[in-house]
Amino acid sequence: MELNKYIDHTLLKSTATERDIIDLCNDAKKHRFYSVCVNSSYVPLVKQLLKGTSIKICTVVGFPLGASATEAKVFEAKQAIEAGAHEIDMVINIGFLKSKNYVEVFKDISDVKLAIGRTPLKVTIEISELSKNDIVKACEICLDAKANFVKTSTGFSKSGATLTAVKIMKKTLKNHAKIKALGGIDDYETAKKYIDIGVERLGTFSGIEIVSNKIINQNMN
Repeated sequence: MELNKYIDHTLLKSTATERDIIDLCNDAKKHRFYSVCVNSSYVPLVKQLLKGTSIKICTVVGFPLGASATEAKVFEAKQAIEAGAHEIDMVINIGFLKSKNYVEVFKDISDVKLAIGRTPLKVTIEISELSKNDIVKACEICLDAKANFVKTSTGFSKSGATLTAVKIMKKTLKNHAKIKALGGIDDYETAKKYIDIGVERLGTFSGIEIVSNKIINQNMN
């Protein structure tokens, strides 16, 4: 199993410097990660750094709270793509979801998807803030809005991905949308557990540790 191909090598801290982003991209090239995920202000720099490689550029929209206006999310997504982003990770409007204002939740996602066309859209539902029923409903809305992925977490809330939540998501989404897990995935064994239950993308800043642990495990067997 080539775990590197599942990894969105991620750095979304507000304190990330240009040097940090350069190092992130160099690591991604060295280990051939699937993508680099950064805040949209760094997309032009990442585009330069990854020129000539097959590594995708992923960026976030409405991050990390999801509470910005839909029009702002649409603008942010379109601008990011014009700057060079290949994938968009947007955050669901959690407050609308918990208010059971499902029409606005759907519109929020659908408007972004319509604006970006064939560009893959991942929708972060922030499972740490949701009940089981909320998770199911969020996944159903994501399917209706034609999201390509549903993502567990931003990494900026109370906790990250859980195997239990991912199983609920998988049962709801079936094979109609993919799952991205993020938060607390810091080693090979944890990463493999998520992939084994159907996760198709991992968001982590610990990609090097994950693939290094894989090499160690193979050498021990």
